[in-house]
Amino acid sequence: MTFTRIPVTLILAMALAGAGAIAQTKAPEAPASAAALDNKTIADYETAGQAAALVWLTQLDRGMWGEAWDQSSRVFRSNVPLGTWMDAVPKSRGALGAATDRKVGDVLFKTQLTGQPPGAYVSILFLSQFPGKAPMDEMVTMVLEADGRWRVTGYSTR
Repeated sequence: MTFTRIPVTLILAMALAGAGAIAQTKAPEAPASAAALDNKTIADYETAGQAAALVWLTQLDRGMWGEAWDQSSRVFRSNVPLGTWMDAVPKSRGALGAATDRKVGDVLFKTQLTGQPPGAYVSILFLSQFPGKAPMDEMVTMVLEADGRWRVTGYSTR
């Protein structure tokens, strides 16, 4: 199987890759306290992260580019400025249109991602169908931030 990546993948991957550089210049904000992580099960985190990811993907489906950026994580917004996002995402992701079908594939909870502070992270693989396109995978990585909200910290398509 051959995967074709749309340009948005590179921009959004910067949100994860650039986190190490931020950590070198200022202390990273912990996504959620360790005590809070002890009070829930992995299934609780996976369910909540998946629900938040679907809301965010719906914003992309509807062309709500600014709102989607606003709902992304602090680290994501630091690494992908709004201007960069608005220059690239409407062209690349907008060309796909709204998903006509989206099924959850794999869901993975982690407490550590490379270059990120310890916390609660959920990566969700969605098997998506867009009008007139071959089926596509959408990978969304969510982080539970200190305010208790799940936010996008990474997105790619293939």
